[in-house]
Amino acid sequence: MNLGSKNKKRVVLPSRPDPPTVDQILEDINRAAPSDPVFSLLEQTGQDWTRSSDSEVDLKFQQCRRYLELNEQLQEARGQLLRQREELRAAGEQLDRDVAKVKGHLL
Repeated sequence: MNLGSKNKKRVVLPSRPDPPTVDQILEDINRAAPSDPVFSLLEQTGQDWTRSSDSEVDLKFQQCRRYLELNEQLQEARGQLLRQREELRAAGEQLDRDVAKVKGHLL
C-alpha cells in the first residue's frame, strides 16, 4: 500500500497571464529592430508581411464601412416604410368612413 501518494500536497500553479492587447502587440512590433529574427525569417520566405497585412486590413476596413453604410440605408428605409404604412392605414380608415357615409345616404 502506498500511503505517500495520498499525503502529497498539490502544487498550485500560477495563473496564466492575460493575453496582450492589440496596442501592446503593435508597440512590440514597432519597437523591434530590423534585425529581429522574425523579420529575417519573413524575408527568407519571400513574404512581404507589411503589404499583405495592410491590404488585408484595408479590405476588412472597406467591408466594415460598406456594411455600416448599408445598415444605415436599411434603417432609413425601415423608417420610411413605417411612415408609409401608417399613412396607408390612415387612408384606409378614411376610405372606410367615406364608404359608410355613401352607403348611409343611399339607404
